[in-house]
Amino acid sequence: MKIHIDNIDKFFLKSELIPAIVVDEKTKAVLMLAYMNNESLNKTLETGYTWFYSRSRQELWNKGATSGHLQRIISIFGDCDDDTLLINVEQTGVACHTGEYSCFFKKIAEE
Repeated sequence: MKIHIDNIDKFFLKSELIPAIVVDEKTKAVLMLAYMNNESLNKTLETGYTWFYSRSRQELWNKGATSGHLQRIISIFGDCDDDTLLINVEQTGVACHTGEYSCFFKKIAEE
């Protein structure tokens, strides 16, 4: 499945990397936040699965390629400033490298 976004370059006018918030389409849970560059966004659009840019390793990575915990794209939204993406996915397995379902499992405050 090939997904198309008009004028992909507009997302990288302010920075070479943009945040991508990943949400489970079924549960609506925020699974993770990662960064994308132009190349990883293009690979995501071409393959229908999430690709990100690792700031620590300075390379592209396909989420779930080694673990099998793939993220199939359902939809992608850009924010009002064209500098952040919201990606709805069908999550296979867990999203976090720690083995947790979501990367946001450490509660630090509550009313």
